[in-house]
Order: sequence, then C-alpha cells, then structure tokens
Amino acid sequence: MLDIFVTKKDAAAIPVWLLRAGDVKSWCAEHAGAGAAWVETSGFKGDVGKVLMLPDGSGGLGGALLGLGDGSDPFATGALAAVLPVQTYRFAGHVADGAKAALGFALGTYAFTRYTGKIREWPRLVLPEGVGGEEVSRQARAVFLARDLINTPTNDMGPADLADAALEVARAADAKASVIVGDDLLARNYPMVHAVGRASAVAPRLVDFTWGRADAPRVTLVGKGVCFDSGGLDLKPSSAMLLMKKDMGGAANVLALARLIMESKLDIRLRVLIPAVENSVSGNSFRPGDVLKSRKGLSVEIGNTDAEGRLILADALAEADSEAPDLIIDMATLTGAARTALGPDLPPFYTDDDTLAAELAEAAAREADPLWRLPLWRPYDGWLDSKIADVNHVSDGPFAGSITAALFLRRFVEKSKAWVHLDIYGWCPKAKPGRPVGGEAQGIRALFDLLRRRYG
Repeated sequence: MLDIFVTKKDAAAIPVWLLRAGDVKSWCAEHAGAGAAWVETSGFKGDVGKVLMLPDGSGGLGGALLGLGDGSDPFATGALAAVLPVQTYRFAGHVADGAKAALGFALGTYAFTRYTGKIREWPRLVLPEGVGGEEVSRQARAVFLARDLINTPTNDMGPADLADAALEVARAADAKASVIVGDDLLARNYPMVHAVGRASAVAPRLVDFTWGRADAPRVTLVGKGVCFDSGGLDLKPSSAMLLMKKDMGGAANVLALARLIMESKLDIRLRVLIPAVENSVSGNSFRPGDVLKSRKGLSVEIGNTDAEGRLILADALAEADSEAPDLIIDMATLTGAARTALGPDLPPFYTDDDTLAAELAEAAAREADPLWRLPLWRPYDGWLDSKIADVNHVSDGPFAGSITAALFLRRFVEKSKAWVHLDIYGWCPKAKPGRPVGGEAQGIRALFDLLRRRYG
C-alpha cells in the first residue's frame, strides 16, 4: 500500500471538507464563527481544485476546504497533496465516492523526478471508511508506471529500454517472457516490425510474456511501442516531433494494465505483446511506395512512412490472433485524427462486438475513465484498396483517419472471440487536479474494471 495512506482512524488528523460551489454557503452556516468569517474574507467560492486553509484558534492549521466546482471531476482531490502541509488529514462531512477521492489524492502525489532528483515528502490521508487501500494503491501505481514510461525521453526509453521495462513488469509477477531482436524478427516472421525499426541505431524487438493458468480465459494485450517517431522518410516538421517520445504510450498503458491485472490476480491467462521500435531515417529506411509482407501473409503498400504504428501492431495482432483468445485489446497513440475528433481527454475505441462495447462504455463511466465508441464503418474499408498489393495501410484522403486505421488493424484479427482497439493520446496537455502535464494513463482503469467483472 502507498505510504501516503493511513488505515486506522487518527483523532489528530486534520479535517478536509469537499465542497461543491453551491454548498459553500451552507457549510459557512453550519460552521458559524471564525471559520465562516475566514471563508467569506478569503473569497473562496468552491471552484474546482481550489484549496483554502482554515486557521485554528492558536494560529495553527485547523482544517481545509477543497472546491469541487460542479462536482463533475471525481479526482479534484488531486489538488490537495501539492498544497497541504505535510501532516495527516481526513475527509470530513459527506464524500460522494471515497475510493475515487482517495485515488485522486494519490494521483496528486505523482512527480517525475528521474532527472531532477527532487524527492519531496507528501501529506498523508486517513482512508475513508470502507475504502481498500491496497486496491487504490494498485491503481495509482499502475497510473504512475504509465506516466513514468511516457515521460522518459527516448535517449533513456528506446526500444531496448522499453523491452527491459516490460521484462521488469513480467519478472515481478513471475511471468514467462521472451524477446525477439533485430534480424531474428525476419527469421521468426515479423517483417513489418523489422521494416519499421531497422533504420534505428537500436534494433527493433518484440517482447512477449504470458502469465496465469493455462486453461483460464485468454486475454491478450498488444501495445504500440514506437519509442520515437520522426515520421521516417515522410519526415515530420520539428514542431510535430516535440512530443514523439510519447509514441510508445500504447505500450506504456498496456504494461500498466498488465501489472494491475497480475497484482490483482485476476483469473485469466494473460499474454502481452509489445513491438518496440524507433521510426528513424537512414539509408535503409522503409519508403513510401514499398510493399511489405506481413506476418498474416497480406501484402501491404506503404502510403506514408509516418503511419508506422499500425504496421507493427498488425504483425503483433496477427500473432495474438493465432491463439484465438477470448479477447484481444490493443492500445496505441495511433492517429491525430482521433484527437481532432474527440480531443486529448476522450480516446475513441473500436470493436464490432456490441456487448463488449456496451460493457466498456459502462466501465468507463463507472470508473470516470472516459472512452467513446466510434464505428468500424465498413463502407470506408475500400479507401484502403491498393492497385499493387492486398491493402494500402492508409487512405488517400484526409477524412476519417482514426476509423480507417482501425479498419486496417481489423484485417489482422479473425479468430479471436472479441477485439477492441483504443486510439489513445497518452498525454495530458493541460494540468488538472491529480493530472499534471505529461504522460498519462488512459482507459486502463476502465479496461481493468471490465476484465474484473468478466473474469475476476
């Protein structure tokens, strides 16, 4: 359990009231006296994430108020850890959802300190009654793992480093793991993973690990691990490269989800596939117009080398599908079109399984981990036609880029009982309580809730 949590009641714990904007006046009426006068003097209105310290009669800290605004952000408590003095606190009064309030508080203690070494001490929270500290801690640690991996720049998070990170997750759970590196990818029939990553000074690789009893329901996770995306020969402008260390965000989120699954001991047979590459430029870069053979056997015409993620995913998905698992989940920072459609905070997901879609949408709402279903619109499938190959991996127009990417991936999944693809951003561009600017976990809590309810 995270050391910021206290499981026993503490009479000395300082109270923190969580107030919607419309509840400030009633709180003041109930706490007439110096506290109410201070609230009025300070101009505290209950705006989301705003914290007001309340003095006690001797000049010390008697409590604090946290604004919830309209109450729509269940993780507004993330604002507390950064501003409260290092003491022990408890939530006072009514708390709508104690588990989310505790998780929000925990998420607010995240800091990426790899290069600064500035480690700070955080305030502590007495867990609300009935809230399991171990489960909240597991979720927070999973989020922190995804954030740390994404925030680490490529000079320290290249394909070899990402593979090592995946192996560390696997070893911690006694999972069986293997890595295929460099030209061995060709010998083992992962030609598109090799083609995308061969131009880098660090060889491409595929991480593969399994965990759980062999006869349990089979769930396979596939994560896009493009550790940096220059665009290849279809070179990105410099401004578009600034965040490309995050292009392995799908892999980071898959590893975070995998660790959450394994630490929670869900009764599934888990398999994780991470193709890890850097899309670089050199004399042996793959080119626009090339035709690549895929693991599935389909020939793929390259329409743009800056759409490399779907190529490595396709080979990994073909391998995942070969076992006909009960469910394949892939996660990828795949398209700018998804951001244009839904923005950075609402990742789209795609599946042709209506029951799975409904379950995932319900889990996303329940966990306040937003996801939105977009259609695998079959009439657009023809946009991927090629005159010289089985398929082009991009369409020749500007429309529906996230949908056509999902339709391309769908061609590599046939045997699995169900499949869902998440086109995530993996980044928080604007700070919110408990969610600093930087790498972010998206969809993993919703997916975990779905898996726990299906297979737990």
